[in-house]
Amino acid sequence: MSTTLSSELSDLRDAVADLLNKRAPESEVRRLMAGEDGYDPAVWSVLAGMGLVGLIIPEEYGGAGAGAADLAVVAEQFGRVLFCGPYLSTAVLTPYLLLALGDAPECTDTLPRIAAGELIATVAFAEPEAHSARPPQYPATVAESTAEGWRLTGEKTYVLDAATAQRIYVQAESGSGTSIFAVDAGAPGLVVSPLTTVDQTRKQARVTLSDTPARLVGGAGAGAAALAEALDRAAVALVAEQAGGALQAMRMATDYARTRYQFGRAIGSFQAIKHMCVDMLLEAESAVSAARHVAAAFDAGDPDRLADLALAQAYCSDAFVSVAATTIQVHGGIGFTWEHPAHLYLRRARTDAQIFGDPAWHRERYVRIREEN
Repeated sequence: MSTTLSSELSDLRDAVADLLNKRAPESEVRRLMAGEDGYDPAVWSVLAGMGLVGLIIPEEYGGAGAGAADLAVVAEQFGRVLFCGPYLSTAVLTPYLLLALGDAPECTDTLPRIAAGELIATVAFAEPEAHSARPPQYPATVAESTAEGWRLTGEKTYVLDAATAQRIYVQAESGSGTSIFAVDAGAPGLVVSPLTTVDQTRKQARVTLSDTPARLVGGAGAGAAALAEALDRAAVALVAEQAGGALQAMRMATDYARTRYQFGRAIGSFQAIKHMCVDMLLEAESAVSAARHVAAAFDAGDPDRLADLALAQAYCSDAFVSVAATTIQVHGGIGFTWEHPAHLYLRRARTDAQIFGDPAWHRERYVRIREEN
């Protein structure tokens, strides 16, 4: 499949890039990462007005009904600037989950509000006991059906943007299998505790539920399959974000290598630095190709798309970490300082390599898929 962008996708990329250059410079990233909310509601409204928040939401629910290729182009630009905002959780993962569940009333109530930028929502699935950011096969969080409705008890961790979410969709064991439940912010027994993570440009939290009122979304027992599908589709955006971040980190390093002089010559003229820059270019461009290929595969319904995704998630995770770390090396002493942005890319790379499963998990998944086929 071709990874060259069409004229329409190029125009979309340029429009998003122009907006982010104006509204998400490094100074704004640093301001938002230091705050509790981690995003700017005014910028979020602009994104909604451009149709980017509702990009993948079907037109019948007020969205643009775009495909994976469009989403990948946007996510690539978000990764380039380390965008601070609940895009992955609210505009990507939540809509994919609701559409996979096929709950028409919930979609009608929620998706138009997300597309309009009026509702921040997220999905809670990882649990502390699992020591992984993947959904547990058997959730320890339990749902009990009472005369007053469903009640949830348990704990979730690594929940993206939970502190600002007005609605959290929680994976829990319902007695009929894994199910998805909606919990509104401020519900009795709901406690959201922000986590101190290595990457504060992407806010995460622990969610504790104690006999918390909830609403079943979709059929009982339908949660595992719907969540798996949603995570796969959302991962298309994640790998594109990783590719965009790697590409920008590489450009930072090569620009510095051209302008930093030592011993009367640009450091980029030294063989060791040349090798670093070439390796970064190869890894970053390969990550971009992998991310765009996977997006095209999902749009085309390619039967090998899940295997391709597993490889892309493993490769793009490793590539982003490698490029970001090498960028710091190329910059030398200044690259290790708080004032320089290089460390922000390494922090994002480390986080992105874990939130939907680490590279080892994705490699093992690839092997399982190939053995099954």
